[in-house]
Amino acid sequence: MKVKTILVSQPDPKNETSPYFDLTDKHKVKVDFRPFIHVEGISVKEVRAQKIDLKNFTAIILTSRNAVDHLFRVAEEMRFKMPDDMKYFCQSEAVAFYLQKYVVYRKRKIYVGSRNFPELIKLIKKHKSEKFLLPSSDKLHPSIPEDLKNSGVNWVRADLYRTMTSDLTDLENVFYDILVFFSPSGIESLFLNFPNFKQNETRIAAFGQSTVDAVKKSGLVCNIEAPTKETPSMTMALEKYIKEVNKK
Repeated sequence: MKVKTILVSQPDPKNETSPYFDLTDKHKVKVDFRPFIHVEGISVKEVRAQKIDLKNFTAIILTSRNAVDHLFRVAEEMRFKMPDDMKYFCQSEAVAFYLQKYVVYRKRKIYVGSRNFPELIKLIKKHKSEKFLLPSSDKLHPSIPEDLKNSGVNWVRADLYRTMTSDLTDLENVFYDILVFFSPSGIESLFLNFPNFKQNETRIAAFGQSTVDAVKKSGLVCNIEAPTKETPSMTMALEKYIKEVNKK
């Protein structure tokens, strides 16, 4: 079946040059955006209950933009000013770039991995004298603490925000040719909102192995997987698939 409509389980892109808009222009498909999950900050009282004191740390491990936002939110609410010599270890260039929202980039010690956490661990292990804080969601991929545990560094996890299911019930009678997911939580949200969901002719696209695994574990067929060597981004994977099915 040809692809005419796509629902991406993320907020609308803020960047007008988003590659999703290129998909719309080049292949005449309709792309809608709707976050299947959202995050809510954990209160400072709850953070303190985790026995987290920001002044005890010399380095921060940042795996997402949400981690950045909630780290500095909690710091502000605790009236704690991040020291100029604090070291930041960012999982990707996108996270490191986003950090500029809060710190003067050129004046800080910022270390950047190459997208995945195992690559960041290699950098972290070179700084074993540091005391690391890992700001995270209540739903953290188990491989991350496992990798840190095996690294031999001194680290503490701090849950600063929660991943919540968004209300999607208004979409009950709306159907798309492709649903695009970026986390296992998105799949969980799908079934919490629509317990009787049947895939039928809908194609499922999933980014990241944990998301692909969640799709299959839920009894769905994953038709489009990313990243791969050929299609390192979701939009590239979608375009490849659309070219194949729409030419028939």
